[in-house]
Amino acid sequence: QVQLVESGGGLVQPGGSLRLSCAASGFTFRNYVLSWYRQAPGKERELVATITSSDRTNYADSVKGRFTISRDNAKRMAYLQMNSLTPEDTAVYYCNAIRNWGQGTQVTVSS
Repeated sequence: QVQLVESGGGLVQPGGSLRLSCAASGFTFRNYVLSWYRQAPGKERELVATITSSDRTNYADSVKGRFTISRDNAKRMAYLQMNSLTPEDTAVYYCNAIRNWGQGTQVTVSS
């Protein structure tokens, strides 16, 4: 059974940083694309970043230059480093693999 568990969210001030983590199990981790999504109040869930099995990455325009997605296949972990955070980044962030979702972790950017 695929399991994805996010962690690392919290409250940060504008301009601050957070690193989100996603612990994966139940599948051959290194073979699959990993993605981070987010859902803000009143908005649909949106794709933030993806990383392929060969470490190719893509980002939403809104986070390019600020966020970095990475993976550690040996640890079966995915990460999202978020820098220069703004209130518009406030959302629940979700890890996704093989059309499975984690439970989400709340990120709140506020002074």
